[in-house]
Amino acid sequence: MSRAEKPSRRTVLAAAVAAAVVGPAVTAGVAEAAKVPARPVDYRAWTTHHDWRSGTAKGVRAVAGARPGVVIATPAGTTDYTDPHTGTTATWEYATWTSPVHRLRVPSTETIASWNAHTPAGTWIQVELNGTYSDGTRTPWYVMGRWAAGDQDIKRTSVDDQSDGKSSIWTDTFAIDDATTGLRLVSYRLRLTLYRKPGTRLTPTVWRLGAMGSDIPDRFTVPASTPGLAQELSVPRFSQEIHKGQYPEYDNGGEAWCSPTSSQMIIEYWGGRLTPEQLSWVDPSYADPQVDHAARFTYDYQYEGCGNWPFNAAYAATFEGLQGVVTRLGSLTDLETLIAAGIPAITSQSFLKEELTGAGYGTSGHLMTIIGFTADGDVIANDPASPSDDAVRRVYKRREWENIWLRTKRYNASGSVVSGTGGVCYLYFPARPTPHQRRALAAVGVR
Repeated sequence: MSRAEKPSRRTVLAAAVAAAVVGPAVTAGVAEAAKVPARPVDYRAWTTHHDWRSGTAKGVRAVAGARPGVVIATPAGTTDYTDPHTGTTATWEYATWTSPVHRLRVPSTETIASWNAHTPAGTWIQVELNGTYSDGTRTPWYVMGRWAAGDQDIKRTSVDDQSDGKSSIWTDTFAIDDATTGLRLVSYRLRLTLYRKPGTRLTPTVWRLGAMGSDIPDRFTVPASTPGLAQELSVPRFSQEIHKGQYPEYDNGGEAWCSPTSSQMIIEYWGGRLTPEQLSWVDPSYADPQVDHAARFTYDYQYEGCGNWPFNAAYAATFEGLQGVVTRLGSLTDLETLIAAGIPAITSQSFLKEELTGAGYGTSGHLMTIIGFTADGDVIANDPASPSDDAVRRVYKRREWENIWLRTKRYNASGSVVSGTGGVCYLYFPARPTPHQRRALAAVGVR
């Protein structure tokens, strides 16, 4: 299939959300847009020693230092876990940390958790979300991910078939089933479970745990922003297309690897490098073996792909001195604020071939790296959907690119209404940001 024909694995979520915008609902969505907050996104994270001490601990303790976190102290118990992707059952010691209730500033239709952790061999973590709806009822404890940096102890995985008739989990995203009813998520707790092999003193260390809740109004177009920055960051360039056909067990390279390819570009921008030993498993005839490595270690065995958003952010944070989050931005002005502070971004968008001049393809879901803006305000992107590394740098028309990234609704090639990503992005930045970087991140809602 061509990229324009091949459906994204997120099309089930797209269909569920888009079903609400047929006919009068579109008009209603536009009317509601005037009522939403200036930033209809609420990202909250727990990262400080005080944060980790504020939760409910069962067998864990908070650790201070340059990068505070939470670790296993005395396990709360043992449990058996049967890995659905290997059939192997093993016994694990575990301990838990549960966040305080966070009341969303923006009652939300979607929520995405993300985390940064160190999981040495013999350990792994699980992240869950439990929330309260605007009607006063509660969600179940939803599994948002079972994750390890490696793939020898468990196969990192999302969990399908989670729903309570009001909301569902679609790979990495909590979503209200029918937003037109007015139902919203108004608060949530996150629960971490840390696992280790019995009888050892091993422990995961979790440095950052957070979630982004949002209620983006239905929109086929967004207001045009005014250019405010001309600057370009020097970000390494990698093509996903030169990996086509590589490692079918990690989704076969090519267009399926836009997310890990984009992740590796920004990781290396910040100085992250893999050792020859870490890359020794990759076929030595392959160019840019670090992209193959990124694909393997972001791969979600349930989703059967490398596009799990939190898994990419967690992978970035396995590199020393880096952290990563998944959030939504509201405008190109937000991106300009980040670029001015030296922070590139990975953005998610979908579009028809004719909607983005110079792309040469259409897509139901694609990640690219935004590295700057021209003097005219056009978007400079490292687009991994390029035939070679040298061809990765692209300049896209500001107005076209802004709309395909920020809209929540669009028409596909058959004329049906499907969803857009509404400004989703990954942000990777130093564990110890400069004052300028802190201000820029705070300006876009990330602390």
